[in-house]
Amino acid sequence: MTRRRAIMVLGASATVVALLSAAAWLGGFRLNLTPSEPLGLWRIESPSRAIAAGDLVFVCPPEAPLFEEARRRSYLARGLCSGGVAPLIKSVAALPGQHVEIGKEVRIDGRLLPSSCLRRTDGVGRPLTAFAGGIVPPGTLYLHSRFASSYDSRYFGPIPETGLLGLARPVLTVDP
Repeated sequence: MTRRRAIMVLGASATVVALLSAAAWLGGFRLNLTPSEPLGLWRIESPSRAIAAGDLVFVCPPEAPLFEEARRRSYLARGLCSGGVAPLIKSVAALPGQHVEIGKEVRIDGRLLPSSCLRRTDGVGRPLTAFAGGIVPPGTLYLHSRFASSYDSRYFGPIPETGLLGLARPVLTVDP
């Protein structure tokens, strides 16, 4: 194979990969490489009903110093949400008006939230500050992941539902 032909094949291959990636992105497909939810290919679906507790969702966190620090600490991947972070995949644990109590574990309206132990430090020993708890304000969602080291509302509190991208549907995933 001549050098010129090799360059043309590489260029064509790169173009095909770029076009397929753009089509997947526009079709709502996302790749999850974090252990907060199963690894693999996911799809964002527009909800046909109101978001409910227990729904698994994609959400962009708001631009805020707390999330900038989370990005610096590598809790959040780089992505296309405002602030340069990737969307989060989390379960909706509480809706506006529900009471979140933070102790060693989380309780929602008095009921224990499974897999909700709080950590005092992250994986490299840096301190973590827990959300204070309280009533979930209107227009926000309290998010959770069953993964013990997940960065979720246990630490950042409820976030605006305006960042909601849609329901998270696994396409081809494996548990970490």
